Amino acid sequence: MNDTPETFALTPIGRIESDYPDKFGIPRQPGLADAARASLVLTPPHDDPLAVRGLEAFSHLWVTFVFHLSPERWTPLVRPPRLGGNAKVGVFASRSTHRPNRLGLSLVELEGIDVENDVRLRLRGADLVDGTPVLDIKPYLPWAESRPEARAGFAPEAPAALPVRLTPMAEAALAARPDGASLRALIHQVLAQDPRPAYRQGAEERIYGVRLRDVDVRFRALAGETGETALEVVEIVAA
Repeated sequence: MNDTPETFALTPIGRIESDYPDKFGIPRQPGLADAARASLVLTPPHDDPLAVRGLEAFSHLWVTFVFHLSPERWTPLVRPPRLGGNAKVGVFASRSTHRPNRLGLSLVELEGIDVENDVRLRLRGADLVDGTPVLDIKPYLPWAESRPEARAGFAPEAPAALPVRLTPMAEAALAARPDGASLRALIHQVLAQDPRPAYRQGAEERIYGVRLRDVDVRFRALAGETGETALEVVEIVAA
């Protein structure tokens, strides 16, 4: 007789505070924008400082979370952006957010732990939207979990980065901010991944907007001198 339950109740241990107020623009994998700031704030009853004792000895963490902004419906076939948004593969052969249980797994860098007012893990390079419910964290062990010889299917290497430039208006907006330097780095790293839908990639006149921190970064794609696509930040306005 099989006594395995058909369902499991999972309770978040904390929530993410991050530079990404919205799904659009978040790098599709962790570590591609290491200028991204995030914190994992543990919530009661998991916010006991004893629960993170010794965690500071590790540089990276696995974060298990819920794609809470994705629809609950799922299909067996999905269209990965790396395949141009047209070819289909099985959902379990992808890292799509549209999954049966909407579970995500992200490898992030641990910059520090604060326990003075709450239990807060400061993260770097996270690809998590603000408000993401976190289910678990575990230390990353490079000797056990790094496999350089592993095959990576249709995504054998990191996507090529597009050139990004800012108009004088956008540069002026950054110069007026105390976090202008770090925000500039974040904008470059996020836009270099080309957050536009795969089926629209290429030079076009449409203006897109991606929210980062408390601003709306408006950009467009332009054809470069040699025909390659570049992304130009037109303006940066309050979100």
